[in-house]
Amino acid sequence: MTRLHISRFKQIMRYAIAALAALCLLDTPLLFAQVDSAGASNVPQTSWGTPDLQGVWTNATLTPLERAGTMDGRDVLTAEEVANLEQAADDRNARLLNESAQRTDAGGNVGAYNNFWMDQGTRAVDGRRTALIVEPQDGRIPWTPSGQARFESDSARYGVGPYNSWIDADTGERCLTDGLPLLPLQGYNMNYHILQSDGWVAILNEMFHEYRMIPTDGRTHIPEHMGQWLGDARGHWEGETLVVETKSFADKNLDLWRWTWRGARPNLHLVERFTRIDTETLNYEFTMTDANMFTRPWSARVPMTTNQESRGVTAGPMYEYACHEGNYGLLNMLRGARAGDIAP
Repeated sequence: MTRLHISRFKQIMRYAIAALAALCLLDTPLLFAQVDSAGASNVPQTSWGTPDLQGVWTNATLTPLERAGTMDGRDVLTAEEVANLEQAADDRNARLLNESAQRTDAGGNVGAYNNFWMDQGTRAVDGRRTALIVEPQDGRIPWTPSGQARFESDSARYGVGPYNSWIDADTGERCLTDGLPLLPLQGYNMNYHILQSDGWVAILNEMFHEYRMIPTDGRTHIPEHMGQWLGDARGHWEGETLVVETKSFADKNLDLWRWTWRGARPNLHLVERFTRIDTETLNYEFTMTDANMFTRPWSARVPMTTNQESRGVTAGPMYEYACHEGNYGLLNMLRGARAGDIAP
């Protein structure tokens, strides 16, 4: 299949999935925009009077979650530094696209997807920030000593093993989840399809095709002992902002998480804020609290856009990412580990 055919196939699949998703909320009306006193278009609204957050949003960006050590004390980059970073990302993609095929030798590292399948952002967020984290002001996760030790241990095991059981693979390799919140950490699939009806908000995450159903009708949380992988979410509106509080996470501390701080655990409390700024921009902010993992609550601001091209990623509707628990990749990792056990 040629690149053109692959691109066309992706486009067709995205339209198909978008159409199916729309059927889930048949009572969702068409968008209409508010008009201010000057007659200028403002934030789209639903017919029941809340901001309309619907669309396929991406948060892909070059801006890292945490501030690099070389950026200590600096909140923003210069315009020249941003231009150089973005040009370097474009140059890398062009180089890899035109690079000759390389042979993989048996017994070595077979690698993963090549760059054709990646879809990393090639643009920094507006404001030229050095990190997505805004609190604490140093732009870094405020680990407790035990939290830092767990993070280092998990990082050392990730992609290395030993693979004695399926639980030795991280939750992402098992096609379960990478956890919350919504962040551009992986190399592809950084899209989120948001749909609404009166009393509900649905968020479909392209990665692992996982979804969250968030009631906004004032109902109470489920009992804490009924823990969920993605917690129990409840939403309410504060002016133009959707505030989502998530708690009652399942105790999954025995599982390996690629990003330890995203792992499901009973002490985790997550507050997310979704504010639509204009027809193309959604401001997403979150605050994580867990006294066992962090010395204080910490927050990040992650702008999203429906204009995927502005972030340097694939444009178009979202289509299914068919990663599922028990896939052959996981089985073959375990087979390979057992073969290694008996190798001379």
